[in-house]
Amino acid sequence: MEANRALITLLAVVAYLALCVGVGLWSLRRTKSTSDFFVAGRTLGMFVTAFAIFSSTMSGFGFVGGPGLMYSMGTSSIWILGTIVISNIIVLNLVAKRIRMVSELRECVSLPDVAAARYGKQSVRASVAVVILLGVLGYLATQILAMSIVLQGVLAEAGVLENPSLALCVAISCSVLIFYSVTGGIVASVYTDVIQGVIMVVASVLVFATVLGTFDGGLTEISRIVAADDRAASGPWGTIGLMGGLAWFFVFGIGVAGQPHIITKFMMLRRMKELRYVIPVGVLAYSFAALLWIGIGFAMRALVITGGHPALATPDAASPEFLQVFTHPLLAGVVFAALLAAIMSTADAFLNIGTAAIMHDLPNAIRGRSLGNELAWARIITVLLAISAALVALYADDLVALLGVFGWGTFAAGLVPVIAIGLNWKRANALAANVAIASSLLVNFGLRSGFGFGTLRLPYGVDHGAAALLVSLVLFLSISFLTKPDPIPRDVERVMEL
Repeated sequence: MEANRALITLLAVVAYLALCVGVGLWSLRRTKSTSDFFVAGRTLGMFVTAFAIFSSTMSGFGFVGGPGLMYSMGTSSIWILGTIVISNIIVLNLVAKRIRMVSELRECVSLPDVAAARYGKQSVRASVAVVILLGVLGYLATQILAMSIVLQGVLAEAGVLENPSLALCVAISCSVLIFYSVTGGIVASVYTDVIQGVIMVVASVLVFATVLGTFDGGLTEISRIVAADDRAASGPWGTIGLMGGLAWFFVFGIGVAGQPHIITKFMMLRRMKELRYVIPVGVLAYSFAALLWIGIGFAMRALVITGGHPALATPDAASPEFLQVFTHPLLAGVVFAALLAAIMSTADAFLNIGTAAIMHDLPNAIRGRSLGNELAWARIITVLLAISAALVALYADDLVALLGVFGWGTFAAGLVPVIAIGLNWKRANALAANVAIASSLLVNFGLRSGFGFGTLRLPYGVDHGAAALLVSLVLFLSISFLTKPDPIPRDVERVMEL
């Protein structure tokens, strides 16, 4: 079986891609309206919703970028994982219930719909749509790049192609993604989430057991090897340092309440009473999947240090390399297939919210009405947006994990004040919301581009997204305090009072 390792992995991946085509065709029959395409007709049960949220949170960022961060920066990324409990408490108490109720009252199919219902101004709808679209390009590129890196490794190991180019793998991945997303919309995504989510939870435990067996002494020996090479890498803050770790904890802990691909899933839940069970199920699944993030990244670093594996070309190769070389062939095949499933479903979710911003929210904000035949336009825009993100993935010249951090920071800084605080604080107004979003984009994009002079590094390794979130929060709160509150529609106000 070991001799057929690469073939087994390839067959598992091909089987999964065929499953995607089948799920897309099945979902096509269930997607009859824009509500079906964007929010699954608000018919999802608790288990499906929980795993849709879990998969959207981990995705390519968690399964490729996460081990890459552990490999390159040591324990720094544990401060991202450490936010899981506090971030979900924030989401449950500030966002989930209110966004679900407002979306049902106003028949919302997107997050900008909810923002427009709360603030009563089309300018806020447009601002939220713009920040979603910009964030989607960065984060969707993360998913496409992660898919392509995994596929590139699988094809190379199987000998199907000699040195397959990243561009070719992006083209293959994007083609399947477009078919899957265009035919099934969000319905295709959420139902595959259940299957691959269960597989990834089980597989993460098995992979972690494999990690423990790579060295006599298990995780203790791995940590000792890494610490001997670079003490900071195995320390409490990793190589990024105390302020950098706290900045990540801040932007990821609070920032989850502004992630549209996560919080819009609550709009799809069938019954409000099931809301209390969604978060605990998702947290439990995330906790098991985190074993893969931590285990592979640290183990690969120790293996490279001791000469047990050649140095990696890029940190993002940590996960594919470990699975191909050190795990059982059947386990590697299943994990690769489930990994592609997680990435694909999350990419579909980003395509979904980005498409809604372009063909539903911006026309409503500018013209006061939607486009005619929204479902047809949704499918056309999905194709164009996927191609645009694929080009970003090819030419961004960045790591998967860093593209993910950029997308997360953009959403967090732009949407946490407007959505998480705005749905709970009556004094918040449209002016504060628009200024907060504009400042978040200016700071985040400005710092990363260096305002045309190259990326600016903040002191103590503080992430740009954390700085942008802090600025937008201060401006949002200050302007809301210093100006008059806008009138709130009575039905929305009742929801805020619950």
